[in-house]
This record gives sequence, C-alpha cells and structure tokens, in this order.
Amino acid sequence: MKKILFSISILTSVLYFSQEITLDKIYSGYYRGKGISGISSLKNGENYAIIEPGGIAKYSYKTTQKEGNIVDGKFQSYIFNDDESKILLLKESQPIYRHSFLGKFDVKDLKSAKVLTLNNGNFVQEPTFSPDGSKVAFIADNNLFYQDINSGKITQITTDGKKNFILNGLGDWVYEEEFGHAKLYEWTKNSDAIVFVKSNESEVPEMSIPIYGKQLYPSEMRFKYPKAGEKNSVVSAQLYRLDSAKTMVLNLSNYKNYYIPDVYKTAKPDEIILITSERLQNASDVLKVNTKMGTVTKLFTESDKRWIDTDNVTLEFLADNSFIWGAERDGNRHLYLYDQNGKLKKQITKGNWEVTNYYGYNPKTKEVFIQTTQEGSINKVVSKVNIDTGKTTLLSNASGTNSANFSQNYNYFIETSSSAAKPFTYVLKDGSGKTMKELQNNEEQLKKLQADNMVVKEFMTIPNEVGDQMNAWVMKPKDFDPTKKYPLFMFQYSGPGSQQVTNSWDQGNGLWFNHLVQQGYIVACVDGRGTGYKGTEYKKTTYLNLGKFEIDDQIAAAKWFGKQSYINKDRIGIFGWSYGGYMASLALTKGADVFKTGIAVAPVTNWRYYDSIYTERFMRTPQENPGGYDDNSPTTYANLLKGKYLLIHGTADDNVHFQNAMEFSEALIQNNKQFEFMAYPDKNHGIYGGQTRPQLYQKMTNFLLENL
Repeated sequence: MKKILFSISILTSVLYFSQEITLDKIYSGYYRGKGISGISSLKNGENYAIIEPGGIAKYSYKTTQKEGNIVDGKFQSYIFNDDESKILLLKESQPIYRHSFLGKFDVKDLKSAKVLTLNNGNFVQEPTFSPDGSKVAFIADNNLFYQDINSGKITQITTDGKKNFILNGLGDWVYEEEFGHAKLYEWTKNSDAIVFVKSNESEVPEMSIPIYGKQLYPSEMRFKYPKAGEKNSVVSAQLYRLDSAKTMVLNLSNYKNYYIPDVYKTAKPDEIILITSERLQNASDVLKVNTKMGTVTKLFTESDKRWIDTDNVTLEFLADNSFIWGAERDGNRHLYLYDQNGKLKKQITKGNWEVTNYYGYNPKTKEVFIQTTQEGSINKVVSKVNIDTGKTTLLSNASGTNSANFSQNYNYFIETSSSAAKPFTYVLKDGSGKTMKELQNNEEQLKKLQADNMVVKEFMTIPNEVGDQMNAWVMKPKDFDPTKKYPLFMFQYSGPGSQQVTNSWDQGNGLWFNHLVQQGYIVACVDGRGTGYKGTEYKKTTYLNLGKFEIDDQIAAAKWFGKQSYINKDRIGIFGWSYGGYMASLALTKGADVFKTGIAVAPVTNWRYYDSIYTERFMRTPQENPGGYDDNSPTTYANLLKGKYLLIHGTADDNVHFQNAMEFSEALIQNNKQFEFMAYPDKNHGIYGGQTRPQLYQKMTNFLLENL
C-alpha cells in the first residue's frame, strides 16, 4: 500500500504520492545513468579524446573545452598509432565469445585524410598497428596477416588456420575466457617482426549446443571446450620476420610451456616477452625472445604453493628496459621492480593492502600510479608511489570506488568515482589530485531513485565459524522497525578472488534489490573465504576444495543474521548467478536446514563439467583430486533438498553448459525432489535479449513473493 503525503503552503496545496522502484521502471531505462565513452589521452599530454555521437572528439585538459572532432562519423571504438598520425576505426562488429568479436575497420591518415578499408572491407579480429605506423596486423579465418597502409597490399603470414583446428595469434575459447583476452601476438618495437602463439586444438574434445530458433530442424553450435582433466590446445610460440617472410618455431622445451597466456613487446627493438605456465598454474616463466636470433632466455620464474593468477598479469617495461611486475609474494598483491636481466631490484609497494590496478610510470618524478585498497578492502582509491622513497600520495577520494585515466604526461587525470550511495561522477583533476572541473555527474538519476525511496547499503563485518570477520552489506526497508521480523534474501557470488561487498554503485542487481526491499524483504550480501582484496591467505584458503569453505561461510552468515532480532530465521533465501548459482544450489542442499528458498541462475553443478584452465587453477585435475570435485558438488547432496528451489539456465550457454542443469535436475528427480525449472531457449550465460531480462526478473520476483 502506498503512503499519501500532503504538502500544504499558504498559496497552494499539492498532493504527493510516495513512489516505488518497479521492474517496469528499471527495464524501461527510466533510471539509466550517463557516462563518458572511450577516454584516451593524446600523446602531447594536454588533450584527450572521447567518443561522441558525431565522431571522435578532442578536448583540452587545461580548459576542458572541446577543440573539435578528430574524425567525424559514428564509431564503436578507435585506436591511434604510436605517433597519432593515423587512427583505426571500428565501424561494425559481431560478438563471438566474451572478449572476441569480428569487426570491420577503416584506417584513416589524419594528415592526408586518406582512408584505407582494412582487409578490403571484410571482417577481421584483433587489428594492431605496427609501432612505426606503416602497417596493421590482423587475424581473419584464424590466420595472421598484415596490410601495408600506403600501398594497401595484404601479406598473409599463416595459411593453416582453420575453425576448431588451428588458430594463429588468437586464443581458443578457454584461453579467451580464463586468461581474459583473445589476442596472442605482438609486434616488435622496431616493426620488423611479429611473435605469435599457434594453437592446435585438434585433440580438444568438442562441445555441441543445439540452436533452436524458428527453423524446422535445430542447427548446432560446435566449438572446442577442454573440460577439467581433458586435453587442451597444444601451443607453440612462432617468430615471423618481415624481411625474410619466414616463420620459425621458438624452442621453449627448457621452460614451462603448457600454456602461453601473454605476449608483450619490450622497450628494446628486437625483443618480445612471453609469459608461460605449466598446466597446474602454480608457476610462470617470464621469457625473453631475441627476435633477430630467435633465441629464448628466462628472466625469472614466479611461483606459489597454490596458484598464480595467470589471468591478472601486471608488466610494464621502462625506458632502460627495466620492468615493473605485480605479484602476491608477501601476502598481498604488490609491485616489484626488476632490471632488464630479470634481477629483482626492490619491492615498490608494501603494506596490508593490495594494488588492484596499475596505470603507469612517470620517469620525471619516478612515481608509479596505481589503484589500491589502502583505505579499506571495500574501497578502491587512486594514489601515486615514489619508487625511490616509497612515499605514497592519495590522489582520489578516500572512500568509494575510484579509478583514473591519466594524461600521458601525468599532469592530469579523469577520475571516475562512485559509492554505494552515489552513482558515477567524472571529474578532471590535476596531477596532485586537485579538482579542476566536474565533467559529468548523475544527479538526475540519483534524484529519480531518491524520489522512489531508494535505500542505501549499510556495511558491516560479521564472523564466520573460524573467527574471520567477513565483509557484508545489508539493505533494510525505509520504514525499518527493529522490533519486527523480516524475511532475509541473501545474494553472493563467492568465486576465487571475486568481490561483491564493495563501496560502489551497483549497476547490476542493485535496483532489483531495492525493489525487493520495498516488498518487505531485507537483502544482504557476504563475502566469505575465497573472495578477494583481503589478502592472499583469505583468498586461497579454498584451494583444492572449491565450494567447501564458501558454503560454510554463507551458512554461518545466514545463522548469524537469523540470530538478529529483526530477521525471521525461518524465512531466509539465497540467490546467485554462475558461481553464485553453484553456491545457491549448495545452500539448498548442504544448507537445507538454514535456507528456505534459493534461486540458482546458470550454475555449475559439477566442476568436472567446467573448463580446464579455471577449474584446474584452483582444484588441479579430477584425476589428481577426485574428492575435491565430488565432495563439493550439489549433485552429491541432491537427496538433502528441502526448500523451494528455482533452477534457471540458458540452453545455449557456451560457458557453464546446460548440461550442468540437466545433471542436477536428474539427480533431484531421482531423489523425488520437487523444484522449479526455467530454460531460456538459445540464450547464453548472460540470458538477455529482447524481453528476456524483464521476464526473468519478474519470474524470480514472483517466486520469492510466493515462497519466501
């Protein structure tokens, strides 16, 4: 029931109705915020570029005024060459997997205005300027090419590329998903050679997914997907020299060579760096390739008794070819300085906090610019650290989540900030952190939400059974009555190194949670063991036992809340997507005495069905660790299900396969357990498109209203 508020003045009386955050408003875009797209500092350090509806615009840092368009037109993204005389423009794209896409690109010479259509207008992947700006390398049909910008001539480097067989310079599905990028090639600094990774996935088992559409007979999506313990692509590092037009295989036999996650160029003309790893991912070699001689030497090995975050590499080469490296050696992620030969010179950052992002190094001031958790694990701040003295200077707000886009001379940066109570703002600051001008805010978005009685998260810590203080947030109704008992709806993700309890604006489920609070629920989230930004020991406790300690902590959190005077311990529900769906499934089985209701979207239900790189990083293989896999699978505990359980999955999920939902459903059926199930035809892991999301969230809302 809505409350009616009256506002009476001497001249007028106006009737105000209290408003609510509804699903219709959420999905109509009523609360949509504003942002700044495609920020890029220009080489002179005094200007920056952004994407606007009319083109790529140029702005002055000093005056904040627009100085015209660099290029007119409508573009999805852009890349400058090193001296900014040319620009690569994405005109059209088609998504493939999480990071990869097919694109049609133009190369425009900004001096002559001459335009070259890359690859004769055909789709390509991962185009990259040569450092001298004379050529663009790209991938088409799994083969590597380069095109001369002046003549337009295309040179084909590889010829054996074939779908589901050979990839050149491009990661396969699991590389892209778990190492975080599709591109696996790099130019040398002098533009005379390219080092690339060749992947042979012929022995990788193939996944087939039916695509229903509206056709009489379903078609199939077929792709190589190495599940835990199965064969992966066989990879090799290849060196192609432009002068000889010949390719040679680099000899990595003396080094870790099962995976080659990354390829980097150095500050020297004839060098490339390869990051390699063995299958267990508990050690990585940093290898230097001499591209004149084709020789390989090791700079150093990074190792850990559990795992290395092979998907989170920080590496930058300085002018003298010394380099900055990120590692978790002292219990937190920090930066280290090495000389050009791989000898450790010093640890740059220290403290009981973590470096969460690296922005760059200013050689004039000898300072690195970073994002950290120095102001608490739920906050992200921007600061600079002097390499010589170790002095740290805070540049951003001291709370909330703050990130930066620096000018190339580090005299300015655009700060993007938010908090749990405030949506994104974009502020121009000078190099000392002093505000020059606010470029964009979302006050209008915030006013709409406040008018509709938005509630703000309250942060706290709560104990688990071994004495850890777990970060948590809770959302309570506006008219919260501490003498009343409310149903509790818990949200979590819980995956290794993840974080859901952050002092940041929630662009994901935040509005839906507000809607649920207005229906009379308390909503809470707890980051238990295995989650990130509280040190490596907290994060890596779950090694070899994914799910075990995470669900223990969610059960402990639910019990703690159940003891609070304002929570009805008999009405506790839980929700999660992907890893969070896995946890919700465990909660309704292993935690069936605590949780009354659960919603699991796209859950892993057996780690044997998930991909090799991710799963084995934390679990080793099923052959080595069968108990770790089976003892923590919801399927193993299907007989324990008691409460109301809603299972949701997209039939075309290429990431967490529909097979997971089918196996768990069969286990529940054979244990005579009743549950609800919703399949989304031809939808992938994100389950979106058209009216899919509104329908999905209405279904979940109805389920909660009926069962919690």
